[in-house]
Amino acid sequence: MVEGVHGSTERNEEHLTVQAAPLVLSRALMVTPEEGSAILAAMKNEQEEGIDTLEEWVAVPPADVEPQAGARLAQRRARLWALVLQARFIENRVEPGVGGWQVMVPAARLEDACRELRLYVEENRNWPPFLPPVRPMARNTLPTLCVLLLLATFHNLTNLELNFLGRPVDWMEIGSAHGSAILRGEWWRVITALTLHADALHLMSNLAIGGVFIVYLCRDLGSGLAWTLLLASGACGNLANAYLQLPSHNSVGASTAVFGAVGILGAISMMRYRHHLRRRWPLPVAAALALLVLLGTEGERTDLGAHLLGFGFGTIFGMFAELLVGYLGQPGRLVNALLALTSASVLLTAWSLALTSSG
Repeated sequence: MVEGVHGSTERNEEHLTVQAAPLVLSRALMVTPEEGSAILAAMKNEQEEGIDTLEEWVAVPPADVEPQAGARLAQRRARLWALVLQARFIENRVEPGVGGWQVMVPAARLEDACRELRLYVEENRNWPPFLPPVRPMARNTLPTLCVLLLLATFHNLTNLELNFLGRPVDWMEIGSAHGSAILRGEWWRVITALTLHADALHLMSNLAIGGVFIVYLCRDLGSGLAWTLLLASGACGNLANAYLQLPSHNSVGASTAVFGAVGILGAISMMRYRHHLRRRWPLPVAAALALLVLLGTEGERTDLGAHLLGFGFGTIFGMFAELLVGYLGQPGRLVNALLALTSASVLLTAWSLALTSSG
């Protein structure tokens, strides 16, 4: 009987403890009216501060950044300005506005944003630069074709049995780019070899392929400067080829100068439009190199070394020529005439030495 009363007492105490727990929790959550008012006031202040923060964003006036741009801002321009500001760690967003787009920034950073954008506009005012003026093509297609015709005529003369000082002339023997002969000091062979061809097919291929590039090059630079560059690139290509090939190496043909013309044209395009090509500035030379691979690597008797070296020297000479023309302007008629006369004199001197040394 005593045990039963004791157990009943313990159960009642547990029941009272369970009932008291929610009561304590509810009392803990209860606030006084003063505390409730303070909490509501704080929440209201936070909402008002959020509204004030949203209202503090203002649009960047385009006229303050770029007066000539007007009051309207295109979407592309607005995104570009936003990118500039983002790079300068100025918070911003792009939104559509009345009659255009606008760049929104915090009011406190408006002056900083305008200053950064003005600096950007000033630094990029003339970029990319304007395309260089189109140079008038020289009307010298007929003289250039006449020179090519003279080259064909000279090939026919080499097939005739001609005598010089009472002895028959073996044109291939005295004028080819023979490696050992060039290394012995017969420098004129690097020039005379440009005017010799193995057969009519060899001649016609050089005239057909090279004629297009040479005519265009002469119209662009003028005949005198163009033929001087062609002769220099072909001669330097043959000279370097003699040093790199075996002493028994022997070659003839104008193809070294033809691929020099390809390199010159590629270099001129690269230098003339280098600002607009930007990261793609090597594309003209790459296209010329692809043309070299397509046209200058086929055939059993193809002299790949001479073609490649002629192309390389043509590229170098073309770069320097374009720089000079850019600073000094295109050569006039008198300068072109003097350059053409000099090129012809060098060629005639080379053949004169070849003929006299053979005796």
